[in-house]
Amino acid sequence: MTGRSPARFLAPLALVAVVIALFVVIGQSGNDDAGKSSGSRSQSNGQSSPTKGAKGKKQRKGPRRYTVKTGDTPSSIAEKTGVPLEQILSLNPNIDPQTLSPGQRIKLRQ
Repeated sequence: MTGRSPARFLAPLALVAVVIALFVVIGQSGNDDAGKSSGSRSQSNGQSSPTKGAKGKKQRKGPRRYTVKTGDTPSSIAEKTGVPLEQILSLNPNIDPQTLSPGQRIKLRQ
């Protein structure tokens, strides 16, 4: 029993410390994303209320067209732009999700 190295006890403790630190970092990054998305929602709500009664004109809710980038799919485009997937597919009946090519422009709104 003589000659045992202290590293024998320190290695498992270091491993546990690394795992705990990893969980803390991952947990905090998830909370930051949630805070950013809720903050952007409150900003958009605050911006839309002053323009509601502006002479009955419709408000533009974003771009009318989207230029496809490498790796885009209809569902990823819907997620990025906030436009429902059903609306994208109904406005673009001639697009095939398998053959989207970079640079192709699709309609998002009428």
